[in-house]
Amino acid sequence: MITDKEILVLYYSQHGATRHMAQLIARGVEQVAGVGARLRTVPRISAVCEATEPGIPDAGAPYAELRDLEECIGLALGSPTRFGNMAAPMKYFWDGTSPLWMKHALSGKPAAVFTSSSSMHGGQESTLLSMMIPLLHHGMLITGIPYSEAELSATRSGGTPYGASHVAGMASDMAITEEEKRLCIALGRRLAHMALKLAA
Repeated sequence: MITDKEILVLYYSQHGATRHMAQLIARGVEQVAGVGARLRTVPRISAVCEATEPGIPDAGAPYAELRDLEECIGLALGSPTRFGNMAAPMKYFWDGTSPLWMKHALSGKPAAVFTSSSSMHGGQESTLLSMMIPLLHHGMLITGIPYSEAELSATRSGGTPYGASHVAGMASDMAITEEEKRLCIALGRRLAHMALKLAA
């Protein structure tokens, strides 16, 4: 969809589950007339100083730049769970957003979060909550998934009121369930509706 109003769907994915969730959220965003989705990712980081990632990813979305955050009217932020927190590459990206914070570039924009973990009790909710912290410091307005979405009460896999989630399995081989898919799409739709209202 070509529009001047876009939601940034920013994610990091190592095994593909979080990327798939990002695509579903983008689908939900684009179900709302007048708004499009801009998919972006962040590069891996390494403790080895000489290790670098290519300037352009081999596959998937382009790498995010600060201007993507500034230009978009809302944000969906996704990361796999790492011991109950966001993955280091995503945290590293947010650690570099001080120039936007100093000029209040994100203040008043809506945001939503999503995650994937290897197990049912692998820290999904703490990851979602910790991902909200830098967004709140930027003055963003957090939106979750209300219980009016029937799948939230029916899911036996992922899905929380704090944001969309997925249980990928210890080998990252569990497909996204139908409930998880519908909750991702619903989150994208909800975020897009809110962003349009706030942009107006």
